[in-house]
Amino acid sequence: MFYHNKRLQYYTPPQRPDPIYAKKVQELIGGVFGEMTVMMQYLFQGWNSRGPAKYRDMLLDTGTEEIGHIEILSTLIGHLLDKAPLKLQEQAAEDPVVGAVMGGTSPLDVITDVIAAAMNPQHTIVTGLGAQAADSVGFPWNGRFIASSGNLLADFRANLHAETQGRLQAVRLYEMSDDPGVKDTLSFLIARDTMHQNQWLAAIEEIESSGIETTPVPSSFPQNLEKHEFAYQFWNHSEGTQSEEGRWAKGRSMDGKGEFEYVAHPQPLGPEPQLSPPDPRLHDTPHPGQTQGNGASAPPLVERTTTIGG
Repeated sequence: MFYHNKRLQYYTPPQRPDPIYAKKVQELIGGVFGEMTVMMQYLFQGWNSRGPAKYRDMLLDTGTEEIGHIEILSTLIGHLLDKAPLKLQEQAAEDPVVGAVMGGTSPLDVITDVIAAAMNPQHTIVTGLGAQAADSVGFPWNGRFIASSGNLLADFRANLHAETQGRLQAVRLYEMSDDPGVKDTLSFLIARDTMHQNQWLAAIEEIESSGIETTPVPSSFPQNLEKHEFAYQFWNHSEGTQSEEGRWAKGRSMDGKGEFEYVAHPQPLGPEPQLSPPDPRLHDTPHPGQTQGNGASAPPLVERTTTIGG
């Protein structure tokens, strides 16, 4: 059961409208690493969790918090779009520099064209000056952006990745604005991203130290069934050997179950592939020397084993 409190978690309105910046903020809502992704990711991970109750509770706490983050950003976009085109046109028309730069062209016409080209047209045509479930270039949010595997260690690592990328994008947007209200609102969301990165690191550490799940994930798969001789080799697949200097190229492996080995010149271990001749009924291009035939006497590719209606 969910309840909605009409007060926002945190919010400072922008001092002025900015429809172009509103278009950019859409990335924080509907982008691959936006709030819609982490919201749905944490909620589905929580709903699907069959592990210890504290992890399910924590996931649902955070997923529900992310719903509020979307509301904050949607409100911000609404204020950035509020009467934005008209106000910006008026301000630009009052600036004599614009007319001089444009060589006598009407500043009002020029600014109108610039705004129409730069802002998201769906903000006026589709949403009526509101936010949408899409990224900054209008690509709709997609459920395939989320990870919910049922393996908590795998999922918590995905969550850390999402929060890392999300905070990076929020920080970049912070640097793109000089509006005190925008920057203050983003500073709250950035701070929550800081907490969530630490939260997932703490959960990862706890999961591994408890032995519920360890590296490599899934730890339930017997490692004697994998080609163990290749499990800790780093293969140098490019020119140069600078990669040999990394922690991943020597010493004890991170899971403590092997020793890293640097392979400077990895060689192919399998044969050159040779596929069988194509089925003539598929009309593929055969290898020289192979014959296709016309397939006239061959059985059909699809045979019905049942009939519709009896």
